[in-house]
Amino acid sequence: MLKTAYHWHRPLMLFTLSMVVLTPVAALGMLLDDRTLLDAPIWFKPFKFAVSFTLYSASLAWFTSLLEGRLHKIAWWLGTVFALAGVAEMAIIVGQVVRGRRSHFNFETPLDSALFATMGMLAIVLFSTSLVIAVLLFRKKFDNPAQSWVIRLSLLIALVGMSVGFLMTQPREGQTPAKGVIGSHSIGGPDGGSYMPLTGWSTVHGDLRIGHFVGMHAVQILPLLIAFAGRWANARLAWVLSGGYLGMTLLVIWQALRGQALIKPDALTLVALAVIVAATALGVVWTRQPQRNTDKELVTA
Repeated sequence: MLKTAYHWHRPLMLFTLSMVVLTPVAALGMLLDDRTLLDAPIWFKPFKFAVSFTLYSASLAWFTSLLEGRLHKIAWWLGTVFALAGVAEMAIIVGQVVRGRRSHFNFETPLDSALFATMGMLAIVLFSTSLVIAVLLFRKKFDNPAQSWVIRLSLLIALVGMSVGFLMTQPREGQTPAKGVIGSHSIGGPDGGSYMPLTGWSTVHGDLRIGHFVGMHAVQILPLLIAFAGRWANARLAWVLSGGYLGMTLLVIWQALRGQALIKPDALTLVALAVIVAATALGVVWTRQPQRNTDKELVTA
């Protein structure tokens, strides 16, 4: 299995392997390095990014392996560019940790500003390559309708999650380059403070990282749900689960933008959550109904 996975897309899988190696290194750093940044262990960010890149790049490698001919060649080069951009991104993040500096939103020195600007350009590369691969997947004819739609739709949802990163770079009230910080992942207060274990998400303010994370990892969760569905899986189910997942992604983004911590939802958030859950449940019931001829276009991959 590992040998087969390695051949999905070698540059992406080598990048994935490097992130697998970095994950325990960063975890060890959290244990041995007592430095903190914004009230969290300084190695926490490389740890989270390494885990996230491990999952996402491996999924992207699998997606590219499903393409054939000219589409596969284009996707191979795009995947290679993604891997190189990912290496550069992580090099900056780890380098800033070694320097004892924050990597994101940092304008304290010309070097910090240049590194953050570079990360912004790399983020655009990561987003753009993923977007074009998603377009290529829509041109591919699959034998399995459920798999085809869940792969395409999950990658589109991942792009929604990735785009949240651009919201984080917007200046907040009172921020100026002279003060050394432009942008934040927190809404309603400064970055830092009380946070949830494991994820590091704020328990006090809205946190855009939640929607960023949830959206990006649709590419693992949705294909797994379709795989677990087994013989019950069909194109309808792929659309319903993807719609429900997109709804949850947009919900946590909306919640964060209102300055509301994930664990402190208000009545409006809970009502929206209930609507999404109910609609998804009804949709799952609908997927079990006999398909009519009018569903052919949906079923066709």
